[in-house]
Amino acid sequence: MVLTIAAAVFVFGLLVLVHELGHFITAKMTGMRVDEFAIGFGPKLFSFTRGETVYSLRAIPLGGFNDIAGMDPANNEAGARGYCEKPVLSRMIVILAGSVMNFVLPVLLFFGIFFFSGVSTPNPEPVLGTVIAGKAAEQAGLRDGDRIISLDGKEIGSWTEFVDTIKDNQGTPVAVVASRGDETIRTTMTPVYDEKAQRAMVGVMSSVDTRQTGVFESMGLALQKTGMIIVMMLDALAQIILKLSGSELAGPIGVAQMAGEVAQMGFVPLLNFAAFLSLNLGIVNLFPIPALDGGHFVTLCVEAVRGKPMSPKALEYTQKVGIVLLILLMVLATKNDIVRVFTGG
Repeated sequence: MVLTIAAAVFVFGLLVLVHELGHFITAKMTGMRVDEFAIGFGPKLFSFTRGETVYSLRAIPLGGFNDIAGMDPANNEAGARGYCEKPVLSRMIVILAGSVMNFVLPVLLFFGIFFFSGVSTPNPEPVLGTVIAGKAAEQAGLRDGDRIISLDGKEIGSWTEFVDTIKDNQGTPVAVVASRGDETIRTTMTPVYDEKAQRAMVGVMSSVDTRQTGVFESMGLALQKTGMIIVMMLDALAQIILKLSGSELAGPIGVAQMAGEVAQMGFVPLLNFAAFLSLNLGIVNLFPIPALDGGHFVTLCVEAVRGKPMSPKALEYTQKVGIVLLILLMVLATKNDIVRVFTGG
């Protein structure tokens, strides 16, 4: 539980910090007055003032905000430095900067992972790389680095053979013979069906072969991986929309649970998860839904075409529609989270 909370706070905090920094930096660069830069919502835990801006850390780490003067034209106390008084292009830059930073963060994270940890490829040998705590293999006494010799008397010569044998023995105890240095380990473990993988598993990952990469190769690989994940996410979103199914949506509870599970595998997998989630946040925030950055951008495009802002009533109406849609999505995602918690899915 402690690890789950710590991992969730780290991931949420990192994504929110980067996103809000995008808005903050571009608002300052375009001459807007920022009254407060906050990480989290609710009561202030800590704050200090530097220049004209209050920097605060708040109790609920599920978001953050920039209090930019003049967001509401009717209450602009900043004059020419108010958001509403700036050119449309300046406002577009500020609105899009948060999502842009969510696309930049994964590139930097992947670059750091490749440069400092190298490029890892799965080892075809039947050697356990990571044994996940609380799963069948760990409960059977197996450890990282153990080499599987046989399962139920069948000799195992490759990782593929190990996976196939486990997959075919769902719910059935499997006799394991493994080597650990000069020691021979004899134990029994029971494969459990995993809903996400849709096959029986025992909670292990293969060992990997690692080679170091230079600066340019690391950056190239980071850009390539980021691009591949974006394409994959867009395809998944298209499938959800076409099927009108939100069963795969996850809310804060589900994300926190996944962060805790990933954190058990180590810090590098947690950074990979943060990068994946950052891209997800960046894409979702660009949806043309009022109340999201994408919705604000659409209204600015309308203003640019018309030569004047939308009427206050029209803006209020679109904002209310956007908030209702977001609440419905959050309710659906939270429902999915609760179902997963109680069903173990």
